[in-house]
Amino acid sequence: MNEQSRSWVEQMSTGLAVVDGGLRVQWINSALAELLGLGLRHAQGQSLLGLLQDPRLVAQAERSLAEQRSVQCRGLLLPGVQSGQRVDVALQPLEGGDLLVEVHTVAELPSTVSPLSATLRGFAHEVKNPLAGLRGAAQLLQRRLEDPDMQALAGMVIKEADRLTVLANRLLHHDGAPHLALVNLHQLMERVGGLIRAEPSPPRLRQDYDPSLPDVEGDADRLQQVLLNLARNAIEAGAKTLTLRSRVEHGVRLGDRMFRSALRLDVMDDGPGVPAALRDTLFEPLVSGRADGTGLGLALSREIAHEHGGELRYASRPGETVFSLYLPLPPRVGAAASTGRAHG
Repeated sequence: MNEQSRSWVEQMSTGLAVVDGGLRVQWINSALAELLGLGLRHAQGQSLLGLLQDPRLVAQAERSLAEQRSVQCRGLLLPGVQSGQRVDVALQPLEGGDLLVEVHTVAELPSTVSPLSATLRGFAHEVKNPLAGLRGAAQLLQRRLEDPDMQALAGMVIKEADRLTVLANRLLHHDGAPHLALVNLHQLMERVGGLIRAEPSPPRLRQDYDPSLPDVEGDADRLQQVLLNLARNAIEAGAKTLTLRSRVEHGVRLGDRMFRSALRLDVMDDGPGVPAALRDTLFEPLVSGRADGTGLGLALSREIAHEHGGELRYASRPGETVFSLYLPLPPRVGAAASTGRAHG
C-alpha cells in the first residue's frame, strides 16, 4: 500500500492490516486492533496466524499471494472477537508483494452494503474540506474573470464540487440508497461529454446514441460519476479517441436474473488496453494500473451499477477497450423500447 492510501485508511472504522510476503504484520489500524483486543505495538510483527488464529485464513492468504487475486472468507468465528460475532475477511494482493487484510463484523456490514462502502466513508470525510476550498476558489475566479467562456468553466468547477460534496455526504451518512428519479440518459451522457471537452488535453469525442432509449429510474449524479470515471480512466491511459454509445440489448442476464431488455451505455477508447496482470482484479478497491492511482474509481463504479440492479463489464484489447454499464428495463418498458426500435 502506498503512503497516499495509508494516510486516509488510518482513520477507517473498518479493521485493516497489511502483511508481507511471509505473512508477518507490517501495519494494522486501531479499528482492527480494538476488534481483536490487541495493542498496536503487540500486533506489529506478528504472523497472520498469531493475529487471526485461523489456519484456513493462512492457507487462503498464501493462495491470494500466489495467484495474485482477491479472496473472500465469509462468516468466520475468530478468537479474540466478541463471542458469537462472525466476521468476513477480504484478502487483496498489493504492489510490492504485500497483502491487504480487511476484517468486517457481519452485523457492521449487512448484505446490502459492500466492503467498499464502509471503506469509503473515511475517504469521504477526508475530501470534504478540499472540496470546500476548491469551490471557494472557483467562486472567486468566476467573480473576477471577464471572459464569459472562462466564467462558464469556473461555474462548471463549482457545479462538480457541489456534486462531489453531495456524494461525500451520502457516504458519510451511510444511507447506502441511491436517490431515484427519472433520468434522461442521453442528457446525462451529453453532460459527461461537456466535462471531457473541458479537460486540458481532451481526446477526440464521438457520440453514437440509440434514439429509442427510454428514460429510466436512477440516481443521475451516481450514474454520471460512473461514466465520468470510465472516460477519465481512458484519457489517463492514453486514449486519443473516446466514443460514448448507447444501445438497447435483448436477453441480458444481470446477476441471477434474466431481463428481456436492458440499456447498455458504452465508453469506448482506442488506448493500449487493460494490462493482463490487472484483468482479474480490475474492479477491486485499491487496485490501479497507475503509480498515482487510488484504485477506487472502478470499484465505486461497479458498486453504483449494482445499486441500480445493473452491472459493469468490459472487453479489452490493444487499440479498443469498451466498458459497458448495463441497466435493467422493467418488462413493459423493455417491450416498448423493442417496438420503438423495430419501427424506428
